[in-house]
Amino acid sequence: MTMPTVNQHKVHEDLMTFINEDVLSQTDLDVNEFWQGVVALISDLTPKNIEMLEKRETIQQQLDEYYRNNQGDLNAADYKQFLTDIGYLCEDEGDFIITPANVDTEIAEVSGPQLVVPVDNGRFVLNAANARWGSLYDALYGSDVIPHDTGLEPGKGYNPARGEAVITYVRKFLDETFPLNHGSHSDVTAYGLYYQHLVAYFADGSCTGLANPAQFAAFSGRQESPDAIVLKNNGLHVELIINRAGTIGAQDLAGIDDVHMEAALTTIIDFEDSVSAVDPADKIAAYKNWLGLIQGDLKSTFMKNGQLVEREKNPDLRFTGTDELEYRLKGTSLLLVRNVGHLMTSSLVLNDEGEECFEGLIDGVITALIASIDLDKGNNSKTGSIYIVKPKMHGPEEVAFTCELFSRIETLLNLEPYTIKLGIMDEERRTTVNLKACIRAARERVFFINTGFLDRTGDEIHTSMEAGPFLPKGEIKQQPWIAAYEQWNVDIGLQTGFRGRAQIGKGMWAMPDEMAQMVQEKIGHPQAGADTAWVPSPTAATLHSLHYHKVDVDAIQEKLMERETASLDDILTVPLLDRELTKDEVERELANNIQGILGYMVRWIDLGIGCSKVPDINDVGLMEDRATLRISSQHISNWLRHGICTLEQVEEQMQRMAKVVDQQNSQTPDYQPMSENLDSNIAFQAARTLIIEGCSQPSGYTEPVLHDYRLRMK
Repeated sequence: MTMPTVNQHKVHEDLMTFINEDVLSQTDLDVNEFWQGVVALISDLTPKNIEMLEKRETIQQQLDEYYRNNQGDLNAADYKQFLTDIGYLCEDEGDFIITPANVDTEIAEVSGPQLVVPVDNGRFVLNAANARWGSLYDALYGSDVIPHDTGLEPGKGYNPARGEAVITYVRKFLDETFPLNHGSHSDVTAYGLYYQHLVAYFADGSCTGLANPAQFAAFSGRQESPDAIVLKNNGLHVELIINRAGTIGAQDLAGIDDVHMEAALTTIIDFEDSVSAVDPADKIAAYKNWLGLIQGDLKSTFMKNGQLVEREKNPDLRFTGTDELEYRLKGTSLLLVRNVGHLMTSSLVLNDEGEECFEGLIDGVITALIASIDLDKGNNSKTGSIYIVKPKMHGPEEVAFTCELFSRIETLLNLEPYTIKLGIMDEERRTTVNLKACIRAARERVFFINTGFLDRTGDEIHTSMEAGPFLPKGEIKQQPWIAAYEQWNVDIGLQTGFRGRAQIGKGMWAMPDEMAQMVQEKIGHPQAGADTAWVPSPTAATLHSLHYHKVDVDAIQEKLMERETASLDDILTVPLLDRELTKDEVERELANNIQGILGYMVRWIDLGIGCSKVPDINDVGLMEDRATLRISSQHISNWLRHGICTLEQVEEQMQRMAKVVDQQNSQTPDYQPMSENLDSNIAFQAARTLIIEGCSQPSGYTEPVLHDYRLRMK
């Protein structure tokens, strides 16, 4: 394919055609000036990008040497001084408050669930965008929150007993969240309005109102018999849909046919860990999906229950407020976009020597350009902001580099300064320990920080690879450093003014089928002071929204601002193995890690699926992406490095687990079994490379190996 030349750089023809015809045509930007600006940006920032990556390697070499010289005898004070001396640990430059302007209310003011979805799957993307609203009835009926006890099984048809259990659960939620002055929502026979107040009627002819009348927000239909009632608590809306002719409403005492929860306030459209995009065709398809979302014309057609279904973005919802004016609610999530990190390059653009250019620079320009076409329309951001989440940054210098990139993009696109907001993922150790300095570097545009256990643990292992063998993976979670890390993120966020200005987030619930357990445990995230937390599905978002009605995050944050900051010493304590493991313990750990690696690899390499529900060794479905792969591969590499296991043990377990994974995927369309020919199976060889060469992978990242082997497969 011919590649058009711009100032001695070559741009992929399909990318240029797509951008020129489908995107730039919707702007006032000059086509030639735009591409010249893109190339100038890449030329100017590439040397700095290279320098940052070289600094990562230099620091890692210094750490490796220090650990080898002090193995088994890490003195905390000496270690911290060493980290300061090599520039790993920054000095505190004093207090400050972040000042991002024009931040949407879904981020600055209201707490609620956050979805993350791979951009390359149009159907999933639309489902996620539409997950701003979810049926609580459907979420409860279809999940294990309502137990599958005798008589309550979902079955193939509708089970009235299970339906009744769902309604009982929802009425209890209404009583707890929107209590009446007296009586229960379970006994209400009808709802109506009287002078802008909600009135609930009972069978004996009596009536009552809400204990807190201000929780009634809006309605639709007639005042004496509304067909929808909108309630509001902690900034989140709940819609009671009243339809006495509906399947459920016809049997319901008050005619409630469904209850819709405002759920996924924000959705991260992901170009990074959950996506398998390794060449120009993959990336351009991803950019086209992002454009379709921003324009609102993305559609997905698929078969469901034997019928052809077409899905598109939901429209906004319109009601009548208590002031009798229109009360409009967004029908979709506020869309954020996660770019790739600073490491990888792409053949979308080649420099004057024919070398690939940094993918992160290209991602920033293209995703921001696409988002910019909606700024005047306000279909996504009502405040005229673009939200880009940037992963895998190591320390404040790399955050400052991202801010410089965003500033250059704003100039290129004729945007106001700080239009592009930055989400900082606190998932690398050098970012964690310098989180305050990282936020300072982005204080005018930061809108989000979060924690992510898997990537953070992967970097923990790689950073301290030479310090000694690590604990088994499950035990690493129980060590003081992880609790301190989670608290530290909230503490630093609150100290730098995130309350009421930006989001503090928590990580993913990885078991999409275990919703009862999620409802039981994930309330811990808002209780910890997090404005948002990641969920794997629209159903999970709907159920997780219950937690934000139970917990007033703003009030929690106000109290947490008075507590002592988490211990940096705890964060810096490396979770090393403190006992001798039995052979059985080692074999179990290897089997668990290798099964997960192979189960993910066969989908990524063979099928091009970057994120999916992968059964673990116990056949529990886990949402897997590259972060999961990073921790598992680094863990085995660490044990190999320190002799906890042998290469022969790893090879044996890989052969055993290949058969297990083949069996688990026997019904997967287009699946290519590994165990039939291990020597030539590309996915198996990719997994082996990732494990055997894990110590030499940059920061322990999996992308170089994954991209290499996926390209071989393609």
